Amino acid sequence: MVTWLVIGLGNPGPGYAAHRHNVGAMVVTELARRAGEGFTSARGMRAEVVETRIGTAGIGVVAPGATKLVLARSRTYMNESGIPVGKLAHFHQVIPHHVVAVHDELDIDLGAIRLKLGGSDNGHNGLKSIRAHLGTGDFHRVRVGISRPPGRQDPADYVLSNFAKSERTELALTVDRAADAVEALVVEGLAAAQNRFHGS
Repeated sequence: MVTWLVIGLGNPGPGYAAHRHNVGAMVVTELARRAGEGFTSARGMRAEVVETRIGTAGIGVVAPGATKLVLARSRTYMNESGIPVGKLAHFHQVIPHHVVAVHDELDIDLGAIRLKLGGSDNGHNGLKSIRAHLGTGDFHRVRVGISRPPGRQDPADYVLSNFAKSERTELALTVDRAADAVEALVVEGLAAAQNRFHGS
């Protein structure tokens, strides 16, 4: 059975949970909710995971032709995201092409989702770490827009701040759509997912 690994990037612990930098982890949390599963610690993997199935019948549904799906939230800081990805990919025998990193993207407006395979890490330390530990950049990325900081605010400070109250409705919609995009990517393929989500 083919296995996909979906890692939601972010920093560990409740103090970081609502930060912009953790929007990837929020998306994977939503996917686990849809699957009806709770995260458990993956011993020796530096991550917490949910193992489920996904197919045309939806996520969490065991049906003929369903794909095994490993959802993961890292217990490392962002710049060490590759450690659990490498360990989990090795343990579950996931090829890099079937790894999906869900992450925040400054250069995309809040509400927008972009998907791609490989390419530049665009200065994102989590992606750089994954590339290093997989030995390739040939993995999928679901880029979740968080918008650029206003004025002259330092982007490094901005990504470690909470979303504004005025953004929370849009954030909830964005997380929901990004979870839809991950499902579409795994079930329908990259081109179909891009067609569905890049224009909306």
